[in-house]
Amino acid sequence: MPADMSPTEPDEIVRQEINEGTDVVVERATSQWSDLWKKEDYLAIWLGFIILIVGLLIYLPRAPKGMNEKIAEANSILKREAERAPFKTVAWYKATDAKRKPKAMDEPLGKTITTFTNKPHGWTSNPLQAFILNAEQAEVRKAKAALKYEEAKAKKEAALARAAGAELAAESANFESHQLNEGATAAIDDWRQANRQASDARKKTSVKPYNQFPYLAGLMVVLAVFFSVGIKLMGCSLKKFFPAFVFVFIVAVLAYMMEGQATMKEYGFGYALWAIIFGLIISNTVGTPRWVMPAVQVEYYIKTGLVLLGAEILFGKILAIGIPGIFVAWIVTPIVLVSTFIFGQKVLKITSKTLNITISADMSVCGVSAAIATAAACRAKKEELTLSVGLSMMFTAIMMVVMPTFIKAVGMPHVLGGAWMGGTIDATGAVAAAGAFLSDRALYVAATVKMIQNMLIGVIAFCVAVYWCARVECAPGQRVRAMEIWHRFPKFVLGFIAASIIFSLFYESMGNDVADVMLDQGVLRGFATLLRDWFFCLAFTSIGLATNFRELAHHFKGGKPLILYVCGQSFNLILTLTMAYIMFYKVFPQITAKI
Repeated sequence: MPADMSPTEPDEIVRQEINEGTDVVVERATSQWSDLWKKEDYLAIWLGFIILIVGLLIYLPRAPKGMNEKIAEANSILKREAERAPFKTVAWYKATDAKRKPKAMDEPLGKTITTFTNKPHGWTSNPLQAFILNAEQAEVRKAKAALKYEEAKAKKEAALARAAGAELAAESANFESHQLNEGATAAIDDWRQANRQASDARKKTSVKPYNQFPYLAGLMVVLAVFFSVGIKLMGCSLKKFFPAFVFVFIVAVLAYMMEGQATMKEYGFGYALWAIIFGLIISNTVGTPRWVMPAVQVEYYIKTGLVLLGAEILFGKILAIGIPGIFVAWIVTPIVLVSTFIFGQKVLKITSKTLNITISADMSVCGVSAAIATAAACRAKKEELTLSVGLSMMFTAIMMVVMPTFIKAVGMPHVLGGAWMGGTIDATGAVAAAGAFLSDRALYVAATVKMIQNMLIGVIAFCVAVYWCARVECAPGQRVRAMEIWHRFPKFVLGFIAASIIFSLFYESMGNDVADVMLDQGVLRGFATLLRDWFFCLAFTSIGLATNFRELAHHFKGGKPLILYVCGQSFNLILTLTMAYIMFYKVFPQITAKI
């Protein structure tokens, strides 16, 4: 020991080092606590739950008049018809429609909210009519719609007569003829489709003059203030955010406008695709202005929307289809995801593993939502996420038109076709549109299988986070720590899961029928889902504005991302159809018969 060092000095040094280490631990702990109100993942959870709580406060005290009586009357008819016939009869469907007629969102306050949050209207040749329609133009539209409605109404009545006749023939044979029962089921399906078309045509006859600009301006202010809370907490400038948000919102409105164009709507080119296209055009021509970038908050917008999406995934509805749907969604999806990732690495030799896994998750799970969660878990670059989302949007538009047409052409059973589409078409909205093209049964099965598949978002994000920590970014011989997995795991997924659990409990406690009216057709469709769509549109617009083709160019060498998507989706189509056939028609035919 040096002469000038006293015996106690080493102890002082050790004590100092311990104190410094303690300070680091305390600093990290403080940082983790501050993340709860400074990080976008947590802010997305808080903001999402604020919307859900406000929705509950708005709708739960305002039940439609006579709701319980209408539900009770319809249920008595449903019970009688279920005991009378082995298939869903005309009376059964009429009772179901009557039960679904009460909607909390159709009450006065609900209509006001819908009007305020409404997207631009549909149009054919004059884009200005997406925002403004005068009285004269409204009368012209109404007259045209009336003619189409009369035609659709006549087809519906003719289809109803055929369905009633086919049902009567089956009843005259005491429902013992399989051929007559199948004929009645097919005729009733045709009537349901004609009835849906007539209903859509009837809605267009009630067109009134409108001016959407004031409502859009008001919505823009509300959303800007709403998101500014998180912007402020994240330490960003509100003075820079507000003018930038106006720009992003206007581009999002233009995307919705293009979605409403008649031809684009028919072919399934939705707002997500247009938002990305418009954003890319701006960013790759004149360039996204620097002053706009403070509002280009891709993950902030979409993570808030995904928390709201969680509230729409209800366990009660999932259990209605049961094990067949779970097998189709939960067995096929991981197999396709892992196989596609291995194919991209071993066969295509894609250099970016993050791009590979993001495309694989996007294609196999549920499109954009899964891509966002997976990209966050593996920390993919924004241009890789953009490429994945772009591929998803392109193929979704194609598949939602081609698949129901193919299913109808080959005479595939609608339950099988619905399960096939639900497990392979990426976007939930596209799945619903494709299912509705076939029949009510196809729509029900497709939407439910997609809902079951959506539940995997959190599981996939967690598994990717673990794999990336343990294998991809872990040095040889180094052990992966639980905290590292926690840091990488996208926290907004916790809000997604929590919203699903809470609203599932609400649903069960209220009973399915009342919950359909108050939650599904009130809190969710009348409030949360409307805002979620706007959040997603803002996110897709931001993706386009933040992406430059020069950053994407090297990913397209050899067309590997496109080959990966096509090969993965082809495998997905084959495996999903095979599993759906085995589960719904070989292993659990009794469940299929009740759908």
